[in-house]
Amino acid sequence: MVNIVGPSLLYSRPLFHGNTNDRGGDNKERAVKDGPDGLNSGTICDFFTNRHLSNLHKFLIMKNWSVSLLVAMTSLVAFSQGKNKNDFNTLLWQISGNGLQRPSYLFGTIHMICSADAVLSDSLKNAIQNSDAIYFEVDMDNLFEMLGVVRKMKMRDDTTLADLLGKEDYEKVKKYFEDKGTILPFSILETYKPLLAASMLMEAGTECESPEAMEEVIMKEAKRYRINVRGLETMAYQLSIFDTIPYKMQAMQLVKYVDDADKGQTDNKDYNTLLQAYKDQDLSKLEELTKTTDMGIANFTDILLYNRNRNWVEKLKTILPDKSIVIAVGAGHLPGEKGVINLLRKAGYTVKPVPNKIRRSNQI
Repeated sequence: MVNIVGPSLLYSRPLFHGNTNDRGGDNKERAVKDGPDGLNSGTICDFFTNRHLSNLHKFLIMKNWSVSLLVAMTSLVAFSQGKNKNDFNTLLWQISGNGLQRPSYLFGTIHMICSADAVLSDSLKNAIQNSDAIYFEVDMDNLFEMLGVVRKMKMRDDTTLADLLGKEDYEKVKKYFEDKGTILPFSILETYKPLLAASMLMEAGTECESPEAMEEVIMKEAKRYRINVRGLETMAYQLSIFDTIPYKMQAMQLVKYVDDADKGQTDNKDYNTLLQAYKDQDLSKLEELTKTTDMGIANFTDILLYNRNRNWVEKLKTILPDKSIVIAVGAGHLPGEKGVINLLRKAGYTVKPVPNKIRRSNQI
């Protein structure tokens, strides 16, 4: 079992073929149905909403939990099927061919990184400036959608952590949250789906003074050129995924994380390894880091990752012919036989690596 700060920062997690006898396990069918894209509000969410929902999104993307988008403490399995071999490492890819008049670009993000490292390359900036739209996993610029999903963060049937854990475990988790200090009080977080609540620990535990999501940086750049922001799926769809994962299982993963932290087995080492691989733009290494998993989580791989990749590519087939876009999704979605790069190639597109050299302000 892996910790909470693992690969899930590299992708959002979807659904799960859960046991319908467990709380949350009977909502699979509803969760699979993605609603229509919300209208672009043209408004950047206020700090609380944007940061809070962004944290959740970050974990969906990390993949410590093959199942947990945001939090869990595991890693997806069987994610290394086919390497993308290049002469250089990169997170930026050009999409052309298959009748496209103009190229589009695919970029792998990470949902939490120190602001000093949240820098865009000239190549990516140029792609953004010349694009017709930016597509994230969800529309981060849709205020109405983001506010509308807040209620979906809570567990169904007024369930709380106290209903899922014994008194000793409950008090242990409560103390850990209160000692750590999170954006929201524990009295609210204990009503959230446990993996979402756990995501609040990620930012509180980071060594960064000002962690940031790469999506936020890209969105700011897009705003400079009045580029529209869209989503490949809705936030409501992502959050509904947690209802397909038994709440009890989520709660026990949270307890495991707290136990490991109390023993000094923090996830900083794993996170630092993941972060370095991201900074090195090494997709093969990122793919390798996602192979370790709890066997109970392995069943979630298709719903959390592969199905979403396929859905995105199907949607992109309808978008790419008419627009030049930048697609910015968690880097964990890119590599592998069932990754977005390979799926686009199978759909007839030419997908080529683009140098993505970062120039920092202190460099000449």
